[in-house]
Amino acid sequence: MSGRTHARVCPERTCVGCRERAAKSDLLRIVVIEGECVPDDRGTLPGRGAYVHPALVCLDLAVRRRAFPRAFRAKGPLETADVRRYVEQAAP
Repeated sequence: MSGRTHARVCPERTCVGCRERAAKSDLLRIVVIEGECVPDDRGTLPGRGAYVHPALVCLDLAVRRRAFPRAFRAKGPLETADVRRYVEQAAP
């Protein structure tokens, strides 16, 4: 035996709201389409992605800290209404 374990590594991403690292599957991917932040729950939309916990607390922190324009390297504010609607519907 070589002493190595064969554990599967789970990819991690950082939430742009609370700045905590979490499993990629626990976070919601956000992409920008024509100046609007759009939720990408399946992770298949093209382009740069930013990750946030699917909770209003983290979303509000990201908006307040202006994390989305920084993450997407965009000039000016981005519309986050679609993401807010998605998170509100996903919350129990």
